[in-house]
Amino acid sequence: MTDTLAALRGQVTVVGSGLAGLMTALTLAPQPVVLVTSAALGTQTSSAWAQGGIAASVGVDDSVELHLADTLLAGDGLCDARIASEIVAQGPAVIAALECAGVAFDRDRAGCLMLGLEAAHSRRRIVHASGDASGAAVITALVRAVTNTPSITVLEATDVRTLLTDGGAICGLTVSKEGQTVAIATDRVVLATGGIGGLYDSTTNPTSNFGQGIALAARAGAELADMEFVQFHPTGLDSARRPLALVSEAVRGEGAILVNDAGERFMSGIDGAELAPRDVVARAISTELTQGRHVFLDARRALGDRFASRFPTIQALCQEAGVDPARDLIPVRPAVHYHMGGVATDLKGRSSIPGLWVVGEAASTGLHGANRLASNSLLEAAVMGMRAAHDIAASAQGVIRLSTCMQTVPVPDASAVRATVSRRLGVLRSRSDLQSAIAALLPLAESRGPATDPAIVALSIAVFAMLRQETRGAHARVDFPLKLSLTRRRTMTYADVLDVARAETHSIARSA
Repeated sequence: MTDTLAALRGQVTVVGSGLAGLMTALTLAPQPVVLVTSAALGTQTSSAWAQGGIAASVGVDDSVELHLADTLLAGDGLCDARIASEIVAQGPAVIAALECAGVAFDRDRAGCLMLGLEAAHSRRRIVHASGDASGAAVITALVRAVTNTPSITVLEATDVRTLLTDGGAICGLTVSKEGQTVAIATDRVVLATGGIGGLYDSTTNPTSNFGQGIALAARAGAELADMEFVQFHPTGLDSARRPLALVSEAVRGEGAILVNDAGERFMSGIDGAELAPRDVVARAISTELTQGRHVFLDARRALGDRFASRFPTIQALCQEAGVDPARDLIPVRPAVHYHMGGVATDLKGRSSIPGLWVVGEAASTGLHGANRLASNSLLEAAVMGMRAAHDIAASAQGVIRLSTCMQTVPVPDASAVRATVSRRLGVLRSRSDLQSAIAALLPLAESRGPATDPAIVALSIAVFAMLRQETRGAHARVDFPLKLSLTRRRTMTYADVLDVARAETHSIARSA
């Protein structure tokens, strides 16, 4: 392995093999690229599990302006309008690029793209593939394309341990494979490592995804943004399965309704009803659950026997849980699904550290604001992967001075933080819960054990959440239920996070 990595010196290194990472590597071709992935290529990535599809204004009754308006409304006042406009405008181009890469999107008999409807969209604009297996179809095609691209060297079953810097700029990274840790010397690294769902007990994401890219960038000194905004998908299939299976909101888009165990349609009086933004629906379901009720999705009248043909993947997952959606109510509960926060980046994917680009869910561009509009995630991943690649291709390689001193970092393990994160950083938050989370997570973050990296990410979420004293989008404070008249996005380095956390724990200690 050492000889192989020495031969890769100076090559662009992409970390992660979801949609953002694959698009970055493919767009850079024929420039040599190293693609590092912790599992087999394209596996253990949320992209492959995406059911709904990709939001793009390609319908005859749609426009970029309408897509943008829906995005800004869902983002609840915190979207960066300029960035959102740039990204959603690329929707049609992304669909075309993916089709050129081999993705076969679903089309009707006339050859027109079939478009689905999801929550908070004013038009049918969800481009899907293989019914409700869009992510898998996209990733399968891109993995095939990467495998057939000779300029891309893939390192599978390889974990990134640290980012290396020289004078505040990237000069390399350390990777571990089969117990051996070595360095790759490069001044251009792209993190495409996905989300944070593995920090929680109830998630629809791969449980191994705990925010690795955020932890790497945070330890290197990068600015983080909007870490408090964790989106809970309202309708995770409530079962013993972990991670929870997802019941796509496209099911609600086809007319399914939410009811409690008293048979009440509790969303009927809320603007948008079942197709209200995800934060609204998740809070409504959480309120029902905290009052001791159970919540179900009822697709019997809307879909009935058509459920299996329209949603074959969800049908199989329901059958696994002993539920027949054509005849039974589907038990659901909120589950962590997406993180709007992450490493702060610009429209080229650049972080605050020279030589470090971050794309996909690990980044926070400002597109999603306080609440992601459904299916804008795969759109952003593809757009930003391509944008970062174009920016890298236009940049000149610098002189790389790689230190031979490599810090030993333990294999990360999120198990020690899950109980705290799940209980204290859920859909509904309070000052007392956030204080408890900070007190429990700070010692773990300051240690040098397996829980350190997951605790760094979780502590950052808790501190950002403590500082946002309002309810907005996916961040709900029961002690601050109203929105502030003036609000803004927040960026902080991890050093800033530690300062706030330490001050808060000292304050708690003094008042005890």
